[in-house]
Amino acid sequence: MDTPDGELESARRPQEMGGEREARLVGGAAAAAGDLRQRLGAEVGKAVVGQEEGLRLMLIGLLAGGHVLLEGPPGTAKTLLARAFAAALSLRFGRIQFTPDLMPGDVLGSNLFNFQTSQFELQLGPIFTQVLLADEINRTPPKTQAALLEAMNERSVTIDGDSRSLGETFMVVATQNPIEHQGTYPLPEAQLDRFLFKHVLDYPSRENELEIVATHGAPDAAADGLSEVAAIAAESEVLRLRDEIGRARLSPEIIGYVVDLARATRETASLQSGVSPRAAAMLARAARVAAALEGRDFVIPDDVKALARPVFRHRVVVAPSAEIEGVTPDGAVDRILSLVEPPR
Repeated sequence: MDTPDGELESARRPQEMGGEREARLVGGAAAAAGDLRQRLGAEVGKAVVGQEEGLRLMLIGLLAGGHVLLEGPPGTAKTLLARAFAAALSLRFGRIQFTPDLMPGDVLGSNLFNFQTSQFELQLGPIFTQVLLADEINRTPPKTQAALLEAMNERSVTIDGDSRSLGETFMVVATQNPIEHQGTYPLPEAQLDRFLFKHVLDYPSRENELEIVATHGAPDAAADGLSEVAAIAAESEVLRLRDEIGRARLSPEIIGYVVDLARATRETASLQSGVSPRAAAMLARAARVAAALEGRDFVIPDDVKALARPVFRHRVVVAPSAEIEGVTPDGAVDRILSLVEPPR
């Protein structure tokens, strides 16, 4: 039986209007994300000079639901960057100084007996926050490092059999010093795989260092400049953006490119082991956010290429024979990027 043209139009309209609404929603979120990036950079810049790429990766990590490992020599503002980032986004900040004698209970919390009430009472550990700075994470034994595994993967912790949520905005920003190796413990592969990015901080440029000395070297200068940082967004805005950005367009060709890059790390002779499928999925998720921060609601190959090194560098293991020849994780990833053809 034929359907009148009016009914056909009526049947199509809800689906078409839904698609148009989603396109507007994602496009608006991309514009809002780009604006948030600009405001965040300006606000954090009041306390931290330079380190724009580190700040961008931390924002991508937060909006993609990932965690960030910062590696750099002492005095390069790793801790200050994390504190200013949390302050500008109205997120609670917590810090754990990792030491050789730190125990899992010192991180998660434990049930302690109260002699006044004759009952056990749960004392929550410092992990119950929103932005957790795991300072010098490689200075504590693997047993304590493992206390973060459940928290980073599931955003919850289990204490004496009871599971407790850490919240949707929980994020670990870990730091490690690449110079000192005495008294440190390499991070297990399972934990490294839970970090979305590993960002390597270098010393600032001469221009930036001149500004740092002029600003923080004055007798009346604030200890860290954090008093100048004001909140420019609320947690609800961050969560809304995260949800909407996740709908950004990722074409089948881009998905294929991400998968081909990941598989190439497992097939390269210079690498003993490549990245996991989780790394490929996290790269795709991060690329959506990176596109939005540039004001786009679709991902292009350059978004993937720009993030491949910080996503892959801590997950690949260079073969001993290649390491002797001077091959580094970054060098191996760069070669893969040059060999795998991006979609046109």
